[in-house]
Amino acid sequence: MKTLLSEEELEAGVARMASEIAASYRERPLTIVGVLTGSIVLLADLIRQLDMSLRVGVLQASSYRSGTTRGELTINSEMMLDVAGRDILVVDDIFDTGHTLVEVVAKLNELAPTSVKTAVLLRKHGRQEVDFRPDFVAFDIPDEFVVGYGLDYADQYRHLRDLVVLEPDDLASDK
Repeated sequence: MKTLLSEEELEAGVARMASEIAASYRERPLTIVGVLTGSIVLLADLIRQLDMSLRVGVLQASSYRSGTTRGELTINSEMMLDVAGRDILVVDDIFDTGHTLVEVVAKLNELAPTSVKTAVLLRKHGRQEVDFRPDFVAFDIPDEFVVGYGLDYADQYRHLRDLVVLEPDDLASDK
């Protein structure tokens, strides 16, 4: 594995993104909806950086069944707060193809919020399959398979403090 972003770089990027978010919302209260499970580390770090009135909820969205096999997206919003009439910020770990974030935003828009914006830790270049741009992005990264800082491969590596690239040999050895 090789380090793509160090713990210090991640901390600085999240702080920078938090400043942009705070400036965008100014004094308006914010409801943050974290997309489980990959965003949990980002969500925790981000809300500690935001000195503003906010509520936090989560939903689970998953389209991966084993490792990197993509299936139909399922969204479980049972743990989410009431979002009607509120400004919503969806926080997700990575904007890859974009399908997950587009569907999550569509579902939230059905619940009559005042607004929905999106924040992602990572935007992976060259993978987007949808016409959508996250509102806030901490880092743009190359098209490599990354883990750490909440991102996983087959439920492993979420605990890593750095964001690292899994090499083909690393992926093959886990099978």
